[in-house]
Amino acid sequence: MTTATPTRQDDLLGITLGHRAMCADSRRLADLAARVVDGTERVDRTRAVAIARWVGRLADEILHHHEAEDDVLWPVLEARAGDRVDLAALTDDHAALDPLLVQVRAAADDLAQAPADAAAARALARHLGALADLLAEHIAEEEREVFPIILAHVPQHEWHGVEAAVRDRGGDMGFVLPRVAAVASPEQRAALRRVAGPVLTVLLPLTRRRLRRAERLVFGGASRL
Repeated sequence: MTTATPTRQDDLLGITLGHRAMCADSRRLADLAARVVDGTERVDRTRAVAIARWVGRLADEILHHHEAEDDVLWPVLEARAGDRVDLAALTDDHAALDPLLVQVRAAADDLAQAPADAAAARALARHLGALADLLAEHIAEEEREVFPIILAHVPQHEWHGVEAAVRDRGGDMGFVLPRVAAVASPEQRAALRRVAGPVLTVLLPLTRRRLRRAERLVFGGASRL
């Protein structure tokens, strides 16, 4: 009788780095908006439009991520772990994120329309701060509660199937890939290359160059990408 290979910690590298990239960007945007409010950052219309576009792409990424968890990952966990996993609190967080993402998008769009509007800047800073806080809390809980369940109960081939199903749902790889690479250590980037093969070698420099221009316009200063 063949025993299925269990999912390993290394198999969770992709989701872990995706989490790190979303948390880092939401906090970086919240800090930027706070500096706009206190007057230490200046925003003209071109920059405000770029900020709104970045915020929209991040909101799309967060929504894509948690909808994929609801639709793809959660059923696998419930089938494999049964009553050993309780996803109610995490699902509630996903429901709380949806209206917050709408508020963040709207506030960013308002700032793009009126960069000198102090009320728009304050609203954006408030909503981005709430998003960064909720996302950090949610992801910490998810990794604490869900990752051990995956490692203990989900066979490796099923986890790889979850990842493939999530990829098949699409996503803005030109936005996601360079930011995931930016939060990875050299060892983690090497591991990503081993898994992705030559595709990553070709796509990463191209997507990084394109996104770096937008990043500098949004955040100013030195690029992280």
